[in-house]
Amino acid sequence: MGAKEGFIQFKRETPVTRDAKARIGDYKEIYEPFGGEKLNNQAARCMDCGIPFCHSGCPLGNVIPDFNDAVYKNEWEQAIKILRSTNNFPEFTGRICPAPCEASCVLGINKDPVAIELIEKNIAEKAYELGLIKANPPKTRTGKSVAVVGSGPAGLAAADQLNQAGHEVTLFEKDSKPGGLLRFGIPDFKLEKWVIDRRIEFMKQEGVIFSCDTEIGFNIKAENILKNFDAVVLSTGAGQPRGLNIKGSDAKGVHFAMEFLGQQNKVVSGEIKENPISAKGKHVIVIGGGDTGSDCIGTSNRHGAASITQLELLPKPPQVRNTLNPWPEWPMTLRTSSSHEEGAERVFSILTKEFVVNEEGQVTGLKLVDLEWVHKDGRMVFEEIAGTERTVPCDLAFLAIGYTGPAQNGLLEAFGAETMENTLPKSKNYQSTNSKVFLAGDMRRGQSLVVWAISEGREAAVKVDEYLMGESNLPQKDESFFQVEEGIID
Repeated sequence: MGAKEGFIQFKRETPVTRDAKARIGDYKEIYEPFGGEKLNNQAARCMDCGIPFCHSGCPLGNVIPDFNDAVYKNEWEQAIKILRSTNNFPEFTGRICPAPCEASCVLGINKDPVAIELIEKNIAEKAYELGLIKANPPKTRTGKSVAVVGSGPAGLAAADQLNQAGHEVTLFEKDSKPGGLLRFGIPDFKLEKWVIDRRIEFMKQEGVIFSCDTEIGFNIKAENILKNFDAVVLSTGAGQPRGLNIKGSDAKGVHFAMEFLGQQNKVVSGEIKENPISAKGKHVIVIGGGDTGSDCIGTSNRHGAASITQLELLPKPPQVRNTLNPWPEWPMTLRTSSSHEEGAERVFSILTKEFVVNEEGQVTGLKLVDLEWVHKDGRMVFEEIAGTERTVPCDLAFLAIGYTGPAQNGLLEAFGAETMENTLPKSKNYQSTNSKVFLAGDMRRGQSLVVWAISEGREAAVKVDEYLMGESNLPQKDESFFQVEEGIID
């Protein structure tokens, strides 16, 4: 360990953001550069705990104290070696991960946790700057071929791992460019797309074949893929958005969040000239209090919305942990994103009742009612508060209330993968009911985090490698450790 009293000597410090009024005029990353001695000091705050809970807090099992120590000592080659041993894409997670590792940092018991996500991002960027990340194609090939369907974080991770194992990997993507929701979901002000392009270029140099604008069932059949490849990995995500079953939800101006965000990313990249859904001058209602809702706020502000209101069914969380939510549980506290800082009203304990629609079928308002959450029969339930029902202006509404499972487009059935009642596919050790077809990411586990998707891709790759070769030398998590700890961390 570098600095024995670093956690006492240095306070947590993170990058400052560009001025909110200035940054809503573009889609560039919002954070100012952060590095040098300040970054070394943040790494010095790591206590090198006897039992590093951050390991199990991270779905990838990142060896966090070790790379923190390397950063403190300016040993960048060692730092990226440690980080890449468990994480294929630290340049992604270092920007967009909610950092469950920080929530489980032991220092967080009575101080601010170590800025792990910041350190991770800077390790990756410093490694690129110093030329430490290079194309590393496998020395030998196995003669086996694998098709990976879906190029989000799970598919990219599976393809990367299987390619390194020596298999010939072809990654099929229905969109024009690879990346999945990394590219066509997460706004550029959180993840600029050159970051994805840079990594994709290295994967191409290492031998991964990308086949974009290729949708199964349209310009290629599942039966042809099953015939021409030795194994298949399905990783197309949880693409079935959850709807809102109230009157008027089918009106013009009511959209799923990704219809708006995906098109805006295409505008930023130059694929299309303008977003068919414009928030300019409109009263925008965002239904759902999570990250996707926050992304709709940031994008609507950049459009020039007249007003933005975010609605959340649940009560407003506390500013700090309470006694019922101790460390190392995930802190159920109020989170204010950079998009919230740019301007939006947030309303909690609120229920949507009905969209008001004019004669042209256009939404013009939204009926709401306040809620009171009460204990009943051992659980929390909500009751409407009499006399609080009202109608608020709404020209444009975004539904950001999650996903129910894989898109219902016949893909799983085409590959012979049976599903459960909840629409998720049946699987055992990442293998579907068709022994040749494997599953990874949100398609298998339901909607989750990018870091979980990368973990899923890595673990599925191990099972595919074992299926093809009888055994695998790919790195694998110690699942027994994670099973013990997950009950504490999650």
